[in-house]
Amino acid sequence: MVVIQINNVQIGYCDSNIKTTLPKQDWMDKLRQEDPQYWGWISRQCLVHQQLFKEEFLDLRRRLNDTQTVHSLQRLTGCEWVEENEEVTGFHRYGYDGESFLEFDLKTQTWITSKPESVDIISKDNEKNFWTDFVNRFCINWLKKLPKYARSSLMTPVRPSVSLLQKTPSSAVSCHATGFYPNRAELFWSKYGVEIHEGVDKGEILPNHDGTFQMSVEMDFSSVPEEERKKYECVFQLSGVKVDIITSLGGSMTNELVIKYLETRIAGVVVGVVVGLLLLCMTALLLWKKNKTGFRAASSKFSPH
Repeated sequence: MVVIQINNVQIGYCDSNIKTTLPKQDWMDKLRQEDPQYWGWISRQCLVHQQLFKEEFLDLRRRLNDTQTVHSLQRLTGCEWVEENEEVTGFHRYGYDGESFLEFDLKTQTWITSKPESVDIISKDNEKNFWTDFVNRFCINWLKKLPKYARSSLMTPVRPSVSLLQKTPSSAVSCHATGFYPNRAELFWSKYGVEIHEGVDKGEILPNHDGTFQMSVEMDFSSVPEEERKKYECVFQLSGVKVDIITSLGGSMTNELVIKYLETRIAGVVVGVVVGLLLLCMTALLLWKKNKTGFRAASSKFSPH
């Protein structure tokens, strides 16, 4: 299975069953309708990479002589393009059974690995040329073409809703911001306009299902006198937006969103996120199970690390 992302937003999907690429955003569907030739090329890449990935996986399994009944192989390939100076960077990494084990350094054209036997399997000269060309030509071409369709949804900042959450009167207070875009944002507690660092638990920026993001920052105010609490504020700052969102601790709090928020946060931590200015990622996963007649493809489940 292949998942395509740009700026942490899933835009396309394909797998070995459907054998074509499906758009995951409205503007990607517009691209499919307006440029069917280009969309056809994208869909063909699904078939090409499926075969490459299968061959790599089977070679690796045989070389490692691993007798486990279930294995997973993941590949993460992407690029970042800075439009102002035309700077291009890229990466190409492999993971086996959830652990990183091989990475291709595009600058030095060398493989870095924790398992020397894996280099003989994947690091052929034609593989080096293929992935270098893929990053420097195809990936960058995608990044230059896609914003034409995605600019309205990818480039416009979206301000979040900010809530103060507290499970019990003695619990830490969580300032939770959700629904913002892009993911270049800051959230912190302050007193008299000065950011507080001590005793603060700052969470990661996590993706929402609609392409926006969420984050939280917690602080324990149990030892702060009631009359002093109104001096504390939660401040949210979003890249591209000059006006901050400031929420006073003296305002009302709710606990009805706490359970839902915690579940979302846990789920978000499991899903790995690759951050970049304009980043395209292709992640593939294939699971195999052993039966009496050998190895066969099993139901695949996307599980990025």
